[in-house]
Amino acid sequence: MVSPLSVPPPAALTPVREKFLPFNRASFDESEEQELVATLRSGWLTTGPRTKQFEADFAAYQQTKHAIGLNSCTAGLHLALLALGVGPGDEVITTPHTFAATCNVIVHVGATPVLADIEPDTLNLDPAHVETLITPRTRAIVPVHFAGHPVAMPAFRALRDRHGVALIHDAAHATESLSAGKSIASDGDITCFSFYATKNLATGEGGMLTTNDDAIADRVRMLSLHGMSRDAWKRYTESGYQHYDVAEPGFKYNMFDLQAALGLHQLRKLEGFWARRQFLARRYGAALADLPGIRLMGVRPDVRTAHHLYVIRLDPDIGISRDAFMAGMQQQHIGVGVHFRPVHFLSYYRDRFGWTPEMWPVASLAGEQCVSLPLDPGLTEADQDDVVTAVRRLLAASH
Repeated sequence: MVSPLSVPPPAALTPVREKFLPFNRASFDESEEQELVATLRSGWLTTGPRTKQFEADFAAYQQTKHAIGLNSCTAGLHLALLALGVGPGDEVITTPHTFAATCNVIVHVGATPVLADIEPDTLNLDPAHVETLITPRTRAIVPVHFAGHPVAMPAFRALRDRHGVALIHDAAHATESLSAGKSIASDGDITCFSFYATKNLATGEGGMLTTNDDAIADRVRMLSLHGMSRDAWKRYTESGYQHYDVAEPGFKYNMFDLQAALGLHQLRKLEGFWARRQFLARRYGAALADLPGIRLMGVRPDVRTAHHLYVIRLDPDIGISRDAFMAGMQQQHIGVGVHFRPVHFLSYYRDRFGWTPEMWPVASLAGEQCVSLPLDPGLTEADQDDVVTAVRRLLAASH
């Protein structure tokens, strides 16, 4: 078998299209533009009425009691740990197959990240491996719903109930995801969503934390705005100025109305966006299924994946390395991505904790094989045909 890291890229290929196809394009139209103008004219630029409306609409969409607008999903994960009192001496179990932010927030609160391996078909956290790692110091589990495919929700609920640990869902990819017909957030655990520029619901930057727990919601709201007892919206309404207090040092994590103005209209379009993503994902599957050396992601029964990413895996003996494949796609004017470079590959975590690839073999292999192809609601069938043509030409040139 040829090492996937030792195969040189193929000779330069003629582009399949004249104009470069970005990996992802946000889907905005006049409705967002008009709402932004109206927001500017309203005088409310920071947290105000549009943020409150977006929170209410998002809570209804996710079938949850509280939705708290924030400036990122990372902020949500950080505040979730703080609201639960996680700190030094505690352990939090999560996946190596995620963006660094998932582990960064665990380190920020002084706790120790503990990594479990992933399932080979979904690349989601493996609940069976998680259970072997639970100790008396384990305070929380942070499953990541990779590419929008829900984790094994019944198994994680069972772990939560059996061991008395908290569940904090990293649903950065999973705004539209369903498990057994219900949203990821509807079970009442803390769930954190991302509205980054490349996400299915995009506000440029932004995120949301949802929960059914009143006490957690109150503490998260307070911590998200400097630890103040009253936010700016409450202090400057027509009901009159009210003095604030700072109960504990908090953070500047609040969402503002210009973000929410985008989010309100993105949310209303989200089911239509999802239907288009599903169509395109199925079309990719039909077009790529016969290619030897290309492995497609699995979809478990009884779930709805958000189709945030379309990820393929390159077998080690395919004749081209993952990085050479990406370079070849770029040569053909097709944008691609990597999701993800595993956390234990990153120098800070590798050096601090002594983590090595052999400790999580499934995640390590996925980290060298995965490529994300373009997928967004604005992708046309002609665009997608160009992507498929580029993949086929590249594989043919590598043999």
